Amino acid sequence: MELKYTNILVAIDGSKEADWAFKKGIEIAKRNHAKMLLVHVIDTRSFALVEAYDTVIGDRAEKMAKEMLVNYKKQAEEAGLSDVQYEIDFGSPKVRIPRELAKNHKIDLILCGATGLNVVERIFIGSVSEHIVRYAPCDVLVVRTEKETD
Repeated sequence: MELKYTNILVAIDGSKEADWAFKKGIEIAKRNHAKMLLVHVIDTRSFALVEAYDTVIGDRAEKMAKEMLVNYKKQAEEAGLSDVQYEIDFGSPKVRIPRELAKNHKIDLILCGATGLNVVERIFIGSVSEHIVRYAPCDVLVVRTEKETD
């Protein structure tokens, strides 16, 4: 069996750890000549509190997510990757990423940042990265440290 990754998913949530995960993902994708899928899941649970503004907030969140992912895609291509896609999804990130997105895209490596959520939410719900590690059908790299710049 060849130890080579072909489809890499990077979970992007706007945090600095996710940015580090993205940068490390570029290196891994280059070494493996792998495809990269950048994913942002808009957590619809946070809209439940403000139902009246649902569509407005949803549209705004989607627009911001798209700008963020387009920017990351551009950075990845400038770094030398030829096959970079992005996807915006809705729901709970910790469920959608390992259970649906990873399977649908035949992902063999997921990269995500170590934190992202606030402390209170981590205590009650468990972090997104923790869930991804538990339920992913593939290898997961949880990034805690910045990529050393050359």
